[in-house]
Amino acid sequence: MKHRKCPDPVVLYVLLAAACLGLAVPVAVLDARWLILPAALLVLAAVLLAFHIRRLRRFVAVNLGGRSFAGSKMQVSLAALPVPLMLLSDGVVIWYNDQFRDQVLGGEDAVRPLAASCLEGFDLAVCARPHGQDLAANGFRFTGYASPVPGGAGGALVYLINNTFYKDTLDEYTASRPAYLNIVIDSYDELFTDMKDSEQAHELEAINCLLEEYFSTTTGFLRKVSNNRYIAVIEERDLHPMIEGRFEILDKVRALLPSGMLTLSIGVGHGGKTLAECQEMARQSIDIALGRGGDQAAVKTADGFEFYGGVSHGVEKRSHVRSRIIANALADQIRQSDSVIIMGHRMSDLDAVGSAIGVLRMCKMCDVPAVIAVQQGATLAGALIDTFIDAGESHNFIEPRETLSLITPDTLLIVVDTYQKYLLESREIYEKCKRVVVIDHHRMAVGHIDNPVLLYHEPYASSASELVCELLQFMPSADNITPLEAQALLAGIMLDTRSFALHVGVRTFEAAAWLRSRGAKTAETKLLFNTSKEEYEARAAIVESAYIYKGCAIALSQELPPEMSVVLPMAANDLLTINGVDASVVAVAKNGGVNISARSMGALNVQVILEGLGGGGHLTMAGAQLKDCTLKEAESRIRAEIDRYREAQSAEKAAALV
Repeated sequence: MKHRKCPDPVVLYVLLAAACLGLAVPVAVLDARWLILPAALLVLAAVLLAFHIRRLRRFVAVNLGGRSFAGSKMQVSLAALPVPLMLLSDGVVIWYNDQFRDQVLGGEDAVRPLAASCLEGFDLAVCARPHGQDLAANGFRFTGYASPVPGGAGGALVYLINNTFYKDTLDEYTASRPAYLNIVIDSYDELFTDMKDSEQAHELEAINCLLEEYFSTTTGFLRKVSNNRYIAVIEERDLHPMIEGRFEILDKVRALLPSGMLTLSIGVGHGGKTLAECQEMARQSIDIALGRGGDQAAVKTADGFEFYGGVSHGVEKRSHVRSRIIANALADQIRQSDSVIIMGHRMSDLDAVGSAIGVLRMCKMCDVPAVIAVQQGATLAGALIDTFIDAGESHNFIEPRETLSLITPDTLLIVVDTYQKYLLESREIYEKCKRVVVIDHHRMAVGHIDNPVLLYHEPYASSASELVCELLQFMPSADNITPLEAQALLAGIMLDTRSFALHVGVRTFEAAAWLRSRGAKTAETKLLFNTSKEEYEARAAIVESAYIYKGCAIALSQELPPEMSVVLPMAANDLLTINGVDASVVAVAKNGGVNISARSMGALNVQVILEGLGGGGHLTMAGAQLKDCTLKEAESRIRAEIDRYREAQSAEKAAALV
């Protein structure tokens, strides 16, 4: 039987009968003898209707049992089944059992209804799949399964399994699963040291009240485990509103002090199989939240991390105690090694190379052979390396591929100025070395180095060179640093602080003063930042092509010669001098992809923006590399990330006002 899309014959027959009845009145007025015509038409409509019903029954019988379906054993068997059933023809319900009427139709009969009108979202193709389709109707929840009826186009038998109880139970189980939160008051010691006891008590009580109020609407609990640390265990159903509200508690705590220096960090673990697994996820989350500078929430799931907040600057730690402990521990690790390899990030800059030179000096103090692995053909610190080569120190610098043969089980790898595995100068060196030390100042991100034997990570610091300077001051032979090495470290600090204009603290100037006392000359250091006429022209062309988008200066450039790689960050710095620019993003085509450099003055977190592009960095300085990407595509992705960041900013401001 061939089916076509056409008007329902039953409707046509009913309309014909109605027309005949309407015709009978005027005909009877004119001449009663003419009533025979409408009567004949009525008889014809009745005959055709009976024929159509018989034909439909025959179709059902043929496809279900080969005999009359109405009153047949097949119908009786299907009707008696304890699950809702319906027989479809081209999406129209032509038969259903009592269970379908009671559970789906609410006890009311319906004449040839559409299946989609009975079950919202019904899709016959989905129901025909092995796992069926989740459906709902009349307050019940079903899983629908379909079996096509052979011999007829669009015919199918659909049966519904009422699993309302089990689905509701699963939802309740999912909603009641535990989520573990670690909450830390950032820089507690630094902020509260100078406060009077009464002031400390007042601020801590204010924090306690805010946290208690924040968690009072949940079914979980909050406990204070130390002066600056809390834990909370809540249900999954209570966590989702917190995430949707972007953890507005961060804004409320930040508003307690006019300076905005009182902040919280929150680490969240949820979705684990056990509470212990959620606790471990929360521990990882709080570590990465603090590593990114604090004042944010990090949510760890099985799929990775999500971050909320992170709008404030890190608070400078004024104590050198940790530096002394790290210096002693690093000296022990070096002495336990037969050789040391020092490595920074790809496209190494003055901070990466300068801090590596400082670590090299530590190795010499410990009398352990060491080299710096750096690609001299792909570095932004070529002028600094050339200075050391001219001074007869070329043996200290080696290509990464040449170090692989030097690695032994007792070789120590010291990574400086990066914490990201994908940014390393050589991934092969990292994978081959069994012991790794990390010295970095960038805000932590996903994909960081796993389980280093020693980690010196301070996001408040201006540069890795500043951290290395502090370590050198606690080495037993600190006087052995040469003026050239001091100059290299000073260059690294000057680069990341833009000549002490940004991201500096008391300890930054202390490190610079110490380097100056060891022979570093600021005038000669400044010469390392000089550029050629060609680089200056390329830099000016990039700045000229820039446009402003939502407070961000965006500039695009075609591929530059390898020797002009330094132009990219320099142009990004220049764009910040334009009024009304909160951040700058410069994208340059490179080997079929795009290199991106971003800078800000602190009003906008470029790390968060470039993390969306697979990059990283810190609040005021970040970079990213896009592979197999055109400039146009990179521009679209950059604008999309700026849009997302601005929307998040607006949402956080709105939440703070509530």
